[in-house]
Amino acid sequence: MLRDILHLSPPPELFLEKCLDDLMFIDSTLSILTEALSSNGDQTNQAEQCGYASDTEWQFSQLVTEFSLESSPFSPHNFPETRAKIAALRVNSEARRKTLEEATMPVELVKTEPVVTILELSGLLGGD
Repeated sequence: MLRDILHLSPPPELFLEKCLDDLMFIDSTLSILTEALSSNGDQTNQAEQCGYASDTEWQFSQLVTEFSLESSPFSPHNFPETRAKIAALRVNSEARRKTLEEATMPVELVKTEPVVTILELSGLLGGD
């Protein structure tokens, strides 16, 4: 929904704070989810669940990037007060991605070449 709002170029005075609040909500929810997955001792479905969480985290990271682009209606260039919030969201996202990778990858897999997920491939090819 946030991505759709960015494409509509709404008036920032109506949507900027709400969109930032939504990004912060998603950020805190992903933090709780990542903590639960990384501390869960049940290895049965952990790899699959961490994979889904990792894909969701990647989508969130892409959304934060889109939010901070110059072409965004909420560009930090036009709204410098958002710069620190966007930077914090980006740092949090990177930390969670590392945590999820560490929670699921045995040492042997860490040394293999990275694989592009379906969502990443779709993003690279311009699909939504």
